[in-house]
This record gives sequence, C-alpha cells and structure tokens, in this order.
Amino acid sequence: MAYQHIEVSLNNGIGTITLNRPPVNILNISMMEEINNVLSGWQDNKDLKVVLFNAKGKCFSAGVDVGEHTGDLAPRMINAFHGMFRRMDKLGCLTMASVYSSCLGGGCELAIFCDLVIASEGAKFGQPEIQVGVFPPIAAQIMPRIIGRKAANELIFSGKIISAEESMRIGLINKVVKDADLPKETEEFLKPYTGLSAEVIRQTKKAMTAGLLDDLDPSLGPIEDIYINKLMATHDAQEGLKAFLEKRKPVWKNE
Repeated sequence: MAYQHIEVSLNNGIGTITLNRPPVNILNISMMEEINNVLSGWQDNKDLKVVLFNAKGKCFSAGVDVGEHTGDLAPRMINAFHGMFRRMDKLGCLTMASVYSSCLGGGCELAIFCDLVIASEGAKFGQPEIQVGVFPPIAAQIMPRIIGRKAANELIFSGKIISAEESMRIGLINKVVKDADLPKETEEFLKPYTGLSAEVIRQTKKAMTAGLLDDLDPSLGPIEDIYINKLMATHDAQEGLKAFLEKRKPVWKNE
C-alpha cells in the first residue's frame, strides 16, 4: 500500500517506517493515521522482531502539528498520536529509532518511546511543549521511567533541548555515532536482534514490562484526561498555542 507521508518495508522480521513529510517531518493527523494503519496491519505478524523508525529530510521530526492541537481537532490529534504508542506497545516486538538532527516534541516522544535509540552526533532531543502552554503526555508517562523523575522534571518543565551526547549520558538513548555513519551504524545496531526468535523477544519484553509494573494504558488514561479535559480548557493552553502560530510571545493569565 502506498502512503503519502511515510515509506514502509517489511523484510526478514524487520518492519521499517520512514517518516517522509518534508521538510521537517511534522506529525499531522493524516501522517499519524498512516503510521497507525501500518502498525495495526502488523499486529498479528508472528515473525516481526523489530520495528525501526527512521526518517528522510532535514531532521527526524520537529514534532506534532501545533495547529492540530487547537479547537475540535485536539481530541482527534491526541487519539491519533497516542494510538501510535498503544499499537507499538501491543506489538510486543522490539522498537528502535534511528535519529538525526532535530528530534523534538512529539518526534522526541516517538523516538524515546522506542526500546532502543541510535542517534547521530548532531541530533538534538527536547520537549519544548511547556513553552507554548501544554505538556508532552507520552514523555510525562515514560520519561520518568527511563531517566528518573529528577532528570525528567528538568527536561519537561524547562523545555530545554539537549545534545545526543547528553541524551546518552542520562540514559535517554543508547548510542551516538558520527553523522555520516548513521545508516551503516543503524544496520549494525540491528544485527544482534535479527537472529533471535520473534516469540522469545515478545515474551522477554513482556516479562521486563511485568517486572517494572509498567503497563501503558493504566497510566496514560489519566494523563489523557488531564490533557484534554483540564489543560486544554485553560486560557493559557489556548493562548500558548495561538501565540506560537502567530509567532509572538504568549501573554499568560495563569488560568
């Protein structure tokens, strides 16, 4: 099946989803629905070992379309966005991201949600959502589990952007390679998993998740409720998003 915003391949147990929405792979609803369609189609594939997310263009992804955070589109956007993670979680296989240049907002959440992340030395990671009056729901769920609460607090509340080296140092990603070597190094990074049993991978991942008592849905549901029914009902969330779209500083009312 041909897609407008992504490229897809499935070979030898490796499913690859390539973000391809020039120039900076902004994740709009249409693009996320395409990703969900692919992930749904792979749900019953017993041979699937790894799902790899990579990208074409200037960067991995500059985030989710801010314009689709507003008005009646917001619930549909959240449903499509969170649908990707719920489907990734249900697949049970390993997930991997190969990242270069900007990896921000929803793009950062997509990458760090993956079990394994390789990045080029020029990659930058960050969750700047709070600066436009919202928060990153997936990062709020998973980032404290990856790097601990204190480090997650610093990144989510400051909205700062950090280098690939810093991201690796704090445990947000696994490996940093030279920019020009990313495609080759990604292939090498995949190799240890291609010879494994897909079923053993699924059971091992299930066991690790059980050991952490880290099921996605029980914690993501309350986060969604806060985002849609409380955060988006505030003046400041609407003002922050509107100011971003109008390229001006937001005027906060703290309400």
